[in-house]
Amino acid sequence: MQTQNTGIHLMTFSTAIDTKYQPKRLAVKLTSKGENYVQEGHPWVFSDSIVKINDTAKTGDLAIIFGKRANKMIGIGLYDAKSPIRIKMVYSDTASVNIDNAFFHQKIQKAYKKRLPLLKTKTNSYRLLFGENDGFPSLIADVYTKVLVVKLYSEIWLPYLQTLLESLIDVSGCKTVVIRLSRSLQNSKSHHLEDGDVVYGDLKDEVVQFIEHGVQFSANVIKGHKTGYFLDHRENRRQVGLLSKNKTVLDVFSYAGGFSVHALANGAKEVTSLDISEQALEIAVQNGKLNAYSGKHMTLAGDAFQLLEELVSKKQHFDVVVIDPPSFAKQQTEVTLAKKKYAQLAQLGVQLTAKGGILVLASCSSRVTATAFYDINAQTLQATKRPFTIAQKTEHDIDHPIGFPEGAYLKCAYYRFLD
Repeated sequence: MQTQNTGIHLMTFSTAIDTKYQPKRLAVKLTSKGENYVQEGHPWVFSDSIVKINDTAKTGDLAIIFGKRANKMIGIGLYDAKSPIRIKMVYSDTASVNIDNAFFHQKIQKAYKKRLPLLKTKTNSYRLLFGENDGFPSLIADVYTKVLVVKLYSEIWLPYLQTLLESLIDVSGCKTVVIRLSRSLQNSKSHHLEDGDVVYGDLKDEVVQFIEHGVQFSANVIKGHKTGYFLDHRENRRQVGLLSKNKTVLDVFSYAGGFSVHALANGAKEVTSLDISEQALEIAVQNGKLNAYSGKHMTLAGDAFQLLEELVSKKQHFDVVVIDPPSFAKQQTEVTLAKKKYAQLAQLGVQLTAKGGILVLASCSSRVTATAFYDINAQTLQATKRPFTIAQKTEHDIDHPIGFPEGAYLKCAYYRFLD
């Protein structure tokens, strides 16, 4: 691969990554079903779909997939020896192409252009690369002001990492780059990177301040979850803020206070942030203080289900109730239980929402479809006999484009009660 002349000098990776290994080109044949998935643009090829491949295949190799008809190329992916998703697609077409620095640079530029409408608002934090949905499977790149945080979920990117970072810096204009690693990569012996390594520029403080639709926030880019913050709910946070003026608000599973802070900054009378983590609640309080507000900010630490039951027993009510739990179904075997939990939360939410109030219910479980989630909510709300309307249903914000069915994990609905 040729090095693009960006004028950017990164930390030398020779000691961190085995740069001696040059990816090979693999000739791959698939089952008819696997071939169909590739031709439909699906980014995953599972191991049981592979009929023929080189015996010497290694992680990071370029897998050139040939179709049975006329034996022509139908797509190119990166080989992952350690994953049941054995090939992760980066190109799904029949036209000839070179997978080089220019190829990746153009893909990053294309992704950046999709985010431009968001960057024209009072926002300087965004997801630049959303994994498979932007053609970069197992890789996330988030920007917080001028700090770029790249999270790797697979070793497939190690041979290409330096070139990707150079392009990401060039396109985003960031001054600092932090590498975050999935648990499997933290335990990998294929590199000497550490989770939280600053590989470009300087990071004076691991807590980085940024702006989201005019509201100030902070993210710990070294120790925070994922890349430091959850950017996907940005538009919903803005909406909740607009609904909260002179209202009482309950933010359940609040984490760093995303919904709470928007509510406070938009004139909420009283906001209660509820989370199991006291540390997260402290961050929520600090995030609130980054903005001017006159309302009251309270916190509740503990198990959400238990605390909500206690609030119901005390006959407490809130004008706006937001329930945004973590994923309840990380495995297919957990889906049934997840649905029961969503129903339980919806029922508790109804009891806590004041007359004429709004209940916001969200799910980030990709294995629970939007249809199933909305059906659960509708059945639960209808069973309570409270009249309501669905104000709106939303999904990912603009910087989280959906490129394939499994990429559509976030769903959120606003229920306004008419009593």
